[in-house]
Amino acid sequence: MNEYSRRLFLRLGGAAVAGGLVPAARGSAHPADFALLRRRWRDVTAGAGFDATAEPYRTRLVQLGSTAAGYRDTMAPTGTSLWPGLAFPSFVQTPVRLQAMARAYALPGTGLTGDASLAAAVATGLDHYRRQVYAAGARPVGNWWPWQIGTPKRLLDVALLIGPHLTDQQSRALSEAVDHFVPEWRLDDYSGNSTGANRVDLCTVTLLRAILRSDADKAARAVSALDPVFPYVTEGDGFYRDGSFIQHTSIPYQGGYGMVMLSGLATLFAVLRGTPWEIAAPNLFDMVDRSFAPFVHDGFCMDLVSGRGISRDAYGDHRRGRLIASAILLLGDAAPVAARTRWQGIVKGWAVRDTVQPMLEEADLGFHARLAAILEDETIPAAPEPEGHRLLPMSARAVHRGPGWCAALSMASYRIGHYEHGNGENLRGWHTGSGMLYWWAKGHGDQYSDSFWATVDPYRLPGTTVSTKRLADGAGAAWGDTCPPGRWVGGATDGRYATVGQHLNGLQSTMEAFKSWFFLDDAVVCMGAGITGRDGVPVETIVDNRRTGALLTLDQKAGWAHLAGHGGYIFHGLLRTLRENRATDSVTRSYVTLWLDHGTDPDAAGYFYVLLPGATPARTRARATDPTWLRVLANTARQQGVQVPSLGLTAVNFWNAGVAGGLTASAPCAVLVKEGGDGTATLTVSDPRRDLSELTVIWDRPVTRVLRGHPLLVSATTGARLTLRWGRLSDRGGSSKTITVRLGQA
Repeated sequence: MNEYSRRLFLRLGGAAVAGGLVPAARGSAHPADFALLRRRWRDVTAGAGFDATAEPYRTRLVQLGSTAAGYRDTMAPTGTSLWPGLAFPSFVQTPVRLQAMARAYALPGTGLTGDASLAAAVATGLDHYRRQVYAAGARPVGNWWPWQIGTPKRLLDVALLIGPHLTDQQSRALSEAVDHFVPEWRLDDYSGNSTGANRVDLCTVTLLRAILRSDADKAARAVSALDPVFPYVTEGDGFYRDGSFIQHTSIPYQGGYGMVMLSGLATLFAVLRGTPWEIAAPNLFDMVDRSFAPFVHDGFCMDLVSGRGISRDAYGDHRRGRLIASAILLLGDAAPVAARTRWQGIVKGWAVRDTVQPMLEEADLGFHARLAAILEDETIPAAPEPEGHRLLPMSARAVHRGPGWCAALSMASYRIGHYEHGNGENLRGWHTGSGMLYWWAKGHGDQYSDSFWATVDPYRLPGTTVSTKRLADGAGAAWGDTCPPGRWVGGATDGRYATVGQHLNGLQSTMEAFKSWFFLDDAVVCMGAGITGRDGVPVETIVDNRRTGALLTLDQKAGWAHLAGHGGYIFHGLLRTLRENRATDSVTRSYVTLWLDHGTDPDAAGYFYVLLPGATPARTRARATDPTWLRVLANTARQQGVQVPSLGLTAVNFWNAGVAGGLTASAPCAVLVKEGGDGTATLTVSDPRRDLSELTVIWDRPVTRVLRGHPLLVSATTGARLTLRWGRLSDRGGSSKTITVRLGQA
């Protein structure tokens, strides 16, 4: 998180657009309303709905009590610390210890439940920290976030949990300190670092401050200031109609700030429901299905929407998945019945399939109680992984699911950064936006979890095309300001299949490439063209880099390879391989790397390979030797396309106007044609560059009539061939437009 005064965001102030406060008249709240809020806050955040005498709650609560007693007994206030070894400011550990003590006081079964001496110790520690560190009038030093969000949120939580054991003077002093660091004017403009997840956190801090002092006006201000986070946006931070969520202007962030935002809103919905400050924001429920669920696979949240957070810890993707699942179940209490029921099935499916870090074992008390009830309810079926394709052009991301496997693609564009670094994190994530292709077959839930980011070669991320030019740690501007100039990034999808492309410009490099991916039922066809560079170093395309020690079978002559327990590869040209152990100070992991070397300073080089997730050696060999399965229509810097006769599929990325595979396009676009077995076909187009005022697409195929058109389809001429004239596509966010036609006789 950073100061970004140079950025100007959409200014909505407190205007209600899609969300809104169900308002109480000023001053109409009653003491009972705040008593309810305090009780709700405790139940939702500390945990409720479980039997404290049953396992695993009994053991967890006893452990919490033991930990809290230890903190109480070792507390030794001085001018520079509250506990020995935790020197001030100690923004995290000191408030966390106070929070643990407060929860041991508030929760049943801890052995310290309602213990007045423990509560008094918490009050003493809280007031000491407030006087020594978080004091009204103190000058905030360093990063803004601990002063305005992290620290006050925890301190106010502690204050609410111990209730009357905090004196009025202590309560007032804490409130004044919060008002100093988080003045109400922070909520006046929806800009800077008061957008998206940060805005939700700032509103939460303001609401907790209001609850602490029973301040109805401040509570209303906190909730009304949430309004700008709900409407869909077309630029900057927030949710987009295609499901994208952006924070820091250019970073897809469902797994980081988005997860924080979803959790914060779910908590506020639960706490405020039925009070004078209840929130109404129905489109938030759509965001669960459009923005979050597509990026959770078997219980973990994919790293390509987690920004710099991918570098923090092993299995962070599973932790993020649990937090999203917890928020979804909590939000379900406020959602329509149909949505709640669907989400329960989705989360149950994630929990059942996450065998790497079982979700129930890792859940906190409240989430454990909600999840256990769903897992035990036989009337709630566990939803399977949905098959099909989700393309999010506004965040340069794609997710594809086939039978028993899943893949995800991370790209960069003129509006989406190559990567994010900041606060010393993710300093070598340079190439994560260079077409990194993640994939998982059955049993691969820890492929990118188990110390992958700490040990992988950062110049050889799977799927990427990169200059091997050495880069400095933290190369490029911080906080996501690493956008390349390429505009053609996106593609077209009919919901099942997809053609996706990226005009790639390397980070701090002269390297340029045109990359395409064609997503099928059991394969991803990968192509590159126009690969050039003048960095004086080799350029490589990384076919894969698996964290495994599995057996690799390679047949260079026949052009196929197989990695035992993972899948197969079909390739053209010389496939280079490397087996190595990569280590940090604490861990060592094995890798098998496959890549294509384009040579030093290539000029219009290209590549072709096919990924077959979960394939056996026999199926890989059969595909490699079958000349009828796939036809390459073009692989140049002007067009890239394929035809799959068995699927009736033709897909072309037109980097420029041109002709390929019976398709003609008047301008750069993506086209996907799928012929059905019933005499019909669908034709899908998109404008990945988002700059077309008109587009003409011709399909050299007899068509008798258009069965289902589209509002942007200006005209359609049928007959011996189909001519489609499309209107303005430039303001449609690169989204796909599909029509259905009746085929004629060839």
